[in-house]
Amino acid sequence: MLKINLSDWNVEDENFWKTIGKPIATKNLWISIPALLLAFAVWIMWSIIATKLKDFGFNFGMINPSMSPDEVAEQLKEINSLYYTLPAIAGLAGATLRIPNSFLISLGGGRNVIFVTTALLLIPAIGVGFALQDVNTPYFTFAIYAALSGFGGGNFSSSMSNISFFFPKRMQGTSLGLNAGVGNLGVGVMQKTIPWVIGFFLFGAIGVDGNKVTGEALSGLQNAGWVWVPLLSLATLAAFFGMNNVITGTPKLPSTIQGILKTLYMVVLGLIAAGVGAYLLISLKVNMWIVLPVVIVLTVMLMKFATPGEIKANLNKQFAIFSNKHNWIMTIIYTMTFGSFIGFSAAFPKLSQDIFVYTDANNPEFVNPNAPNFLMWVFLGPVIGALIRPVGGWFSDKINSGAKVTAVSTIAQILATLAVAYFVIQARNSETPELYWWPFFICFMILFLTTGIGNGSTFRSIPYIFNKEQAGPVLGWTAAIAAYGAFIIPKVFGQQIANGTPEYALYGFAVYYLVCLTLNWWFYQGPKAEIKNP
Repeated sequence: MLKINLSDWNVEDENFWKTIGKPIATKNLWISIPALLLAFAVWIMWSIIATKLKDFGFNFGMINPSMSPDEVAEQLKEINSLYYTLPAIAGLAGATLRIPNSFLISLGGGRNVIFVTTALLLIPAIGVGFALQDVNTPYFTFAIYAALSGFGGGNFSSSMSNISFFFPKRMQGTSLGLNAGVGNLGVGVMQKTIPWVIGFFLFGAIGVDGNKVTGEALSGLQNAGWVWVPLLSLATLAAFFGMNNVITGTPKLPSTIQGILKTLYMVVLGLIAAGVGAYLLISLKVNMWIVLPVVIVLTVMLMKFATPGEIKANLNKQFAIFSNKHNWIMTIIYTMTFGSFIGFSAAFPKLSQDIFVYTDANNPEFVNPNAPNFLMWVFLGPVIGALIRPVGGWFSDKINSGAKVTAVSTIAQILATLAVAYFVIQARNSETPELYWWPFFICFMILFLTTGIGNGSTFRSIPYIFNKEQAGPVLGWTAAIAAYGAFIIPKVFGQQIANGTPEYALYGFAVYYLVCLTLNWWFYQGPKAEIKNP
């Protein structure tokens, strides 16, 4: 019978690692990777769904026959902004759920946490399958499922924290890079899978006139949700029967029931905070820059004051990372890498659609007849960023410095961002914007490449900056805050598209990257560096 709780775990001992640790660590890693891949797929599926909602005329009941053509055009602009808001809601919820996930392994045990958090992904996958069956589904329903798909975003922090306890320090860059890199690949897999599976008309759907539609494109759209259900079921079973809890990650090893209940409790706290944020954003229309800190602070406060005594004591011990300035520095730098990767992944398909397909700002229904088939290509960005991430970690291990790799990738990231902005302007000012598709696309691919390299190199630095006790929570916390890129970037692009100036968003990102480059040099590379080239 499989031994779930491992109370003897010392992977820094070479003999233990070769005889006992390596096969167990490898098994847990290979179960973790597909679970994380599916988590990313469900989390960022709104990047593709949003483009299809527009194509199939999901207007959320906001258009009625009594409206004048000018009123319809104005309303369509508002609806287009709401399309951007769906991936932003998913990003907000996923990032918020990463905060409790950052501390889950110590509370519930790696195996128990991965099992629960993977199983929870079935809720938004099934819900989206039903919601896409009816073109008249209200926006509120989609917003709820977008928030629940945030389960997938939250899983990253617990997954990365968990894997960090299975491998010796010298292999952290490679093991964490594989888990995150192949896990991140879920975005690209999803962006290629959904356009393909919606071509299979397995079920019926309800059209705009309320009549049932079968054997047409609309009736295949719901497969965007259903396709993940059997895969998630297999991943959930694999986690339950194949993974382990290790004492280095969970000092008080729990029973399965204890671990599951603690995990669910902490996830609910994250959902409450995410729900408050979504309500402020949608119903009260509060500015996103106000919503963001409110949600983060509310999540931390709920964890600090609304948890039972045993959990609270454990959390207070882990909260020690907040008094370490390097936690905040690495959070800012990692947000530049992963936050950009996941934010661009969420926004890139819709941004491509708005710049190269719906090109007439005065007529939201106009379709460029020569528009590129962007859905055939956009998946490559997340794939490149994901596949190169392990290389960033591996190369950092080879030269024994993540900070050096981060510096070079950041310089390239700034240049790529400015190049994308240049081609956005050229496309907007041209009567034939499709001529600028390939330069725009290639520069965006370079941008994804640089974010992926920086992902791996930055995460490699963390175990060298922090001790073993703090490294896991810091890995989780930095990943949590960085994930807000999936909220910020779609919202910023949506606002700037509405204003007709998407390049302004890119200029802002480039300035932020320059700040991160300076921080990385000052604290980890320059003559006054406290920790030299971690």
